[in-house]
Amino acid sequence: MAAPKSKTKVMASKTKPPAKAKAPARAAKVKAPKPRIHGGVPASLVPLKARIRTIPNYPKPGIMFRDITTLLQDPFGFRKLVDDLVQPHAGHRIDAVAGIEARGFIIGGAVAHQLSVGFIPVRKKGKLPWDTIGIDYQLEYGTDRIEIHKDAITRGQSVLLVDDLIATGGTATAAIKLLRQAGANIVGCSFVIDLPDLGGKKRIEAMGVPVQALVEFEGE
Repeated sequence: MAAPKSKTKVMASKTKPPAKAKAPARAAKVKAPKPRIHGGVPASLVPLKARIRTIPNYPKPGIMFRDITTLLQDPFGFRKLVDDLVQPHAGHRIDAVAGIEARGFIIGGAVAHQLSVGFIPVRKKGKLPWDTIGIDYQLEYGTDRIEIHKDAITRGQSVLLVDDLIATGGTATAAIKLLRQAGANIVGCSFVIDLPDLGGKKRIEAMGVPVQALVEFEGE
């Protein structure tokens, strides 16, 4: 007789299914900032003039001070300001931008950056550390002096002069004379604000220099 078959119990091995890979965490959605609104109007449509604050009786009674800090702190306004100052000079030869102390440094530096040229600071007396040349000019009461470094300009360079405001034109005309003395060819003057009642723009134009001003305010 054949030996009886042994009954063996085959236990199926229990294997765990491979763990599912965790899906990468979704990046949090970043909401784009909403455009600023000025009096119910989108910021991009507000004119530059409306972004400038007027402060009465500063720095002395009777003066209406035009404060551009409100324009500079506004990203839409600052960008438009620089673009509007640069646009007329696109495609023209400009070797350097000169800015008059102090707000002319802020605006002129940004314009120089956009034009891909160097920047020349026109400073008050005693503020520059290297050898300087300077010029004295008349104020309402007394005189003042502005200076540039002797090596700031290479003779024959085309220079654009920039400042925030043109009033009587005393400082700007002195800066033109100083830059010309150093050998610059002044191709233009660009300002944010013109006070036409004070005649500064006409004085500069009488020197044979084109003037650009983005906004005008009446009076002083």
